[in-house]
Amino acid sequence: MLRRSHYIASVVVVALVLIILNLPDRATTRIKLAVGSLFLPLFGLASSTHELVNKTGDALTPRSELLRQNEAYRREIQQLQLQIMQSRETAEENARFRQLYAWQQKVPWKLKLANVILRDPANWWRTMQIDLGSRDGIRTNFPVLTTDGLVGRVSFVSLTHSQIVLLGDPNCKVSALVENAKHDTGIIGASGPFDGSLIELKYLPRSADIQPGQNVITSGLGGIFPKGIPIGKIVDSHQVEYGLYVEARVKLAANFSGLEEVWVLMP
Repeated sequence: MLRRSHYIASVVVVALVLIILNLPDRATTRIKLAVGSLFLPLFGLASSTHELVNKTGDALTPRSELLRQNEAYRREIQQLQLQIMQSRETAEENARFRQLYAWQQKVPWKLKLANVILRDPANWWRTMQIDLGSRDGIRTNFPVLTTDGLVGRVSFVSLTHSQIVLLGDPNCKVSALVENAKHDTGIIGASGPFDGSLIELKYLPRSADIQPGQNVITSGLGGIFPKGIPIGKIVDSHQVEYGLYVEARVKLAANFSGLEEVWVLMP
């Protein structure tokens, strides 16, 4: 039975082939087009798949190249961050200089701007160095100040640098005046052992009217510091030497820990 089915199928195929071969050319062409249209989607799918594989292969990048690009981007980001940091520091410095020169135009003194270049770690609150020296006209005992108040005086001068002894050092004594009704006068002495921003105002008269918050300025006595430079504000006071004198603690107006530029007061 199965063999008979094969015979019948073979006869049918042979008959179809003979019929197609004997058909006119136009009919044969139409049949070919119809059969080809049946397999065209399969050919198109194969072509699209091959094109997708090619594109995917082109898009894939070796891991070493990806690592190299990542490292390059990381370095570029670091450079941009450093540039932003430098720009911010430059902007802050420009703002400081504008403020400093605007202040200079308002004060009656002749001033020269200097940069702080060195602080002694072992003596942080006592001395520092600036980038002006004898070639710039700097001499010993010239007063040094900021826009906030007095800093100290020049204690040593070389050709290109100078050393500044700061308020609170025993070698930097200043005659000071309290801005009150009596204009009480004393001597600025050493700073405390724990807080360098607090200094002692000594030898005030026993009748001195000292109150917290009063301003303290240079008195102009002594021949080094002109009158009127701010020093700080009174914090508190007490009597010493069995009530013969009054001493007061003064909070410095200038921030010594943040000094970057200072003014040297020229004669």
